[in-house]
Amino acid sequence: MKVEEIFAALDMLEKEKGIPQHYMMDKITQALINAYKHDHPDVDNVIVRVDEEKKTLKMYLQKTVVDTVENPGSEISRADAKSIAGSIGVGETVSIPVDHVEFGRIAAGNGKQIIIQGLKEAEREMVYNQFSGKEHEILTGTVVRVDPRNGNISLRIGTGTEATDALLAASEQVPGEILTEGQRCKVYMVEVRRGTRGAQVMVSRTHPGLVKRLFELEVPEIYDGIVEVKNVVREAGSRTKMSVWSNDSSIDPIGACVGPKGQRVAAVVDALNGEKIDIIKYSENPTEYIAAALAPADVVDVWMADDGKGCRVIVPDDQLSLAIGKEGQNARLAARLTGFKIDIKPESFHDDEAESAPLQSDDDTAPTDTDNSEVPPADAANDADGEESVPAETTENA
Repeated sequence: MKVEEIFAALDMLEKEKGIPQHYMMDKITQALINAYKHDHPDVDNVIVRVDEEKKTLKMYLQKTVVDTVENPGSEISRADAKSIAGSIGVGETVSIPVDHVEFGRIAAGNGKQIIIQGLKEAEREMVYNQFSGKEHEILTGTVVRVDPRNGNISLRIGTGTEATDALLAASEQVPGEILTEGQRCKVYMVEVRRGTRGAQVMVSRTHPGLVKRLFELEVPEIYDGIVEVKNVVREAGSRTKMSVWSNDSSIDPIGACVGPKGQRVAAVVDALNGEKIDIIKYSENPTEYIAAALAPADVVDVWMADDGKGCRVIVPDDQLSLAIGKEGQNARLAARLTGFKIDIKPESFHDDEAESAPLQSDDDTAPTDTDNSEVPPADAANDADGEESVPAETTENA
């Protein structure tokens, strides 16, 4: 290949794949140097000078000027050096141009591998740079393979030269959701990892951030910052609770998320395959926030613990199982959403000791994302287990 053809090929690579010319030129010069040294093992120092403006590429041997040559591969006599560089002294370095180069089969093959490897590395780096800037965003992928052994799914993200494979691990898939080859789905970009085989894109269908980003796509007020999503907690495939707030008193944050005739929230529910969504109005008043978080159940009263870590919530007797939720889900999500330990009691509950002593939370540790609600009495638990899921998809009792 001629030098002008090399520059033309690099220019085409940059236009089609976005690989910078200087990056691949560095790999080519490295391949030329390695190939020359392979065929000339006595040579110590070889350099390649590239002029991108003039589109020239020249190879030189660098030798040290000496009075008596002992190593022809790295030394040159003073008399021979003068014929090349004119006046030059002993100890100085002279560059001798290599006008004609013919590489052996092995040397040429090794040089080719260096160029191919450089091309792969450039593509991997481009994938990493491209997707590392998309962390915590929503991507649309196509299922290309479902691993029958571990349940992991490979997705194809993007199109054309910008496409890459992403891994949807079994632990990041919605329980009960079945994805088949060729199906398109929205995923949440968790992170990009550097691996031995290139960048590995990790995505999720269970991350709470997926719900937040879906609402940003559907609700202009959230995208513009007029309505703020304060927190999202989720049990993927079943139920999500999301608290929202607006600093504009003329904007109803819940109404903005629900949309005209419920169209906006319906679009998000559809993208999540029917997952129920409770939208709660955030409040800096803990009692108001906790009462709203337990929706769709009504709350009679909220007593805060002295240490500020827990509370006791009083609900109507006929709504105890509704407040707790099936298998404790509603109370569990409310506790995670608000960050308080929640003890739910019916309105008929009377605790003389509690009335005479201040309410305290169960321990001195901060609330965690585990089940923070108190285990209900046996009869209440049985009611909760037999209860059907609440069909309402939004909640507006702020």
